[in-house]
Amino acid sequence: MVVIRLARSGAKKRPFYNMVVTDSRNRRDGRFVERIGFYNPVAAGQETALRVDLERLAYWQGHGAQLSPTAARLVKQFGTSQAA
Repeated sequence: MVVIRLARSGAKKRPFYNMVVTDSRNRRDGRFVERIGFYNPVAAGQETALRVDLERLAYWQGHGAQLSPTAARLVKQFGTSQAA
């Protein structure tokens, strides 16, 4: 099954997550098909904390990809922040 989830990168105590499309059998930080966004939980000031390519998200969901619970929460948050 194809899933959309977060893959951790960044340094120790400075997390940074890429939102990726991958096969569910791959490791969390392993191989992925496409990077569709990112999440920076420690963004400060004018830094962008969350970015998602909604066109590619819709494309992958149209082809049967499932969002992980955390990715779904972030996409919902991104959608409401874009509407404001």
